[in-house]
Amino acid sequence: MPIVRSKICGITCIEDALVAAEAGADAIGLVFYAKSPRAVGIEQARAIIAALPPFVTTVGLFVNASRCELNEILDAVPLDMLQFHGDETPADCEGFHRPWYKALRVQPGEDIRAQAVRYAGASAILLDTFVAGVPGGTGEVFDWSLIPADLPKPLILAGGLSPQNVQQAVAGVRPFAVDVSGGVESSKGIKDVEKVREFIRLVRTAM
Repeated sequence: MPIVRSKICGITCIEDALVAAEAGADAIGLVFYAKSPRAVGIEQARAIIAALPPFVTTVGLFVNASRCELNEILDAVPLDMLQFHGDETPADCEGFHRPWYKALRVQPGEDIRAQAVRYAGASAILLDTFVAGVPGGTGEVFDWSLIPADLPKPLILAGGLSPQNVQQAVAGVRPFAVDVSGGVESSKGIKDVEKVREFIRLVRTAM
């Protein structure tokens, strides 16, 4: 089975970033969405990235940000990749000189494959749980049987993942990567060291 990558999202401090890196995370996520309890500012994000060792991908998460706001952040913060987690169109995601991927929220009756096809320039598609009025970070699992087998892009699986269910997710869905935030926290925005280590260990042993 191919290697499944791990992303620890919602990092808010240097200590948690280093815990994730030392545990073997392939990527960390920094949330640039003011309404999130895991939001970071520009200086905070710069400090976190500066403290990371090499070979850890830094992902900036945005929700319906304006191009002006995005460019201001990208001028100041050396992000490797962008995650669009709102209602962005394909055109909204292009033109920032960074690889990017699009989050789609899964619910019965939605044609996920058709939605994914629209985002031809994406490096991957992230699938998350649909909760009305909430762009992400719900802590709820969606029905993985709704995931089409013929997605046109690598799949990043999110939505309610934790050490308790990630091996089942990896075995059943076989995603390119898994993305976790609340499932490895002691409180919103604060990671639990043992949960982070256990999550990544379980992803690796599931393979």
